[in-house]
Order: sequence, then C-alpha cells, then structure tokens
Amino acid sequence: MRLRASNGPRMEALMLAPFIYSPPDGPISIIHRDADILVLDKPSGLLTVPGKHEDHADCLERRARAEFPEARIVHRLDMDTSGVIVLAMNAVAHRHLGLQFERRHVAKSYIAEVWGIIKESTGDIDLPLRCDWPNRPRQMVDFEDGRNAETHWRVLDRKTHTTRVALHPKTGRSHQLRVHMLETGHPILGDNLYAPTEALRAANRLHLHAESLELHHPSGGERVTFNSPCPF
Repeated sequence: MRLRASNGPRMEALMLAPFIYSPPDGPISIIHRDADILVLDKPSGLLTVPGKHEDHADCLERRARAEFPEARIVHRLDMDTSGVIVLAMNAVAHRHLGLQFERRHVAKSYIAEVWGIIKESTGDIDLPLRCDWPNRPRQMVDFEDGRNAETHWRVLDRKTHTTRVALHPKTGRSHQLRVHMLETGHPILGDNLYAPTEALRAANRLHLHAESLELHHPSGGERVTFNSPCPF
C-alpha cells in the first residue's frame, strides 16, 4: 500500500514551553570499534553535534572525541531519536562512508510506536519534504518545492491504541520518518514537534529508535550490519 497525505485537516502539534536541553548522563555506549569506524548506541535526548547556544555544547560528537580524538561525524540522528550511529576514525574512512550515505548505499531500519491502529500490513509513503521556515526546525510536505522522500513501513504489532512498526527510509530527509507518519494519521508517540496532545502524552520520550545500520566497511568493502536493541 502506498500512503499519501490525507485530504482532511492536518493534525496540529501541542504548543510546548521553550526548549530546555537536559542530556542524559553517562559514558558513550560502544557497539563496535576498529581502525576505521566507531559505531555507537546514541541515547535519546542527546544531540549528535553541538547546538548554536553554549548550553547545547554537550553532544555525542564531543563525548566520542573525548575518548577518540580522531572520530568524525558522518551522519546524524535527531536529538530525541536513539540507536545506531557510525563515526569515521580517519579521513579515508570519512570520505568512504560519506559517499555511501550520499549514494544511498547504506540500509537503515528503525522501530517506532505510532498512535492509532494501522490496518494494512505493509506499504510505502511517498511525500516530498522541505523545511517549514517560519517554524524551524519543523519540516513539511510540499509537492511543488519539496525534495523527494520515501519510506517503506511494516507493521510489527498492534495494541489497543497504538501500532508498532518497522520503518525503512529510502531517502534521508530531515525528520522524514516523523513527518511521514504524522501525515498518514499515525504520529510517533512522544514527538514534541509533531504529535497532537494524546500521542505526545502517551510516551515519556520519542518512540523512534535506529535499530540497525548496514553498510560497506571502509576497509575491504565487506557488507556489515550493526544493531541496537529497541529500548521501548
């Protein structure tokens, strides 16, 4: 099934108090490390890279480089998204990995808990996205000026009011999974940017987790997969 935005009114997110950054404590969680790559398990609530303000300096990149000064960020996860993220340990690996992400040679799998019951078992979402400039960092669907964004989804489980899904983004747009699920009528639980009140209050964090990342190792090109158990 291919899902597109509904013709009805778009659900509005709950207006929240000003953002207060309070990242979780603790050391970085290492999934794998070798001479070329450092694979970490990012916790929810921690920025991937520093924010613009001084009190947003604490981030995964800074914590990683405190232990491994040579580590370089290759891609990002949203602050409230947890799970697998890879860093390069040298310039050659950084370029190799960067090209893989650019050319879509990596495979990413996410787990999400969304509001409402999805009746179908699997399908695709094809909705172009762009930044909602007056409301940054929010993103929005725009069929004229938006960039192509595609997501494959599969139902894993259904509960009384929610559905657990596996999400496989074919593209890597900012907030892609969050906006795609919102626009199909199933916002991700705990999403303080997009979820309406009921879905926001249904969880104490964003229920979106990068469960696995598959890529070619920079040294030799072997296809490798790294996993992180879903914490919710």
